[in-house]
Amino acid sequence: MTHSQQSREPQVPPPPGPFMTVRTALILLSSAVLGATTGGLAVLAGGGPAAGALAGLAAAGACVSALHSLIQ
Repeated sequence: MTHSQQSREPQVPPPPGPFMTVRTALILLSSAVLGATTGGLAVLAGGGPAAGALAGLAAAGACVSALHSLIQ
């Protein structure tokens, strides 16, 4: 009685995809730059550091949704 053996090679999983797309990186980087600029301008206009941080965070959050709809 003959017995055929099939050689099984170990299955190598495909490499994972990128952590984030270029579009996502562009949106996040642009919103961070715009938020930092807004915060810096708020501090230079006479607000304190806390007011600048709040203005920068608000601007960055608004920029994320605006840039998401603009960049296709």
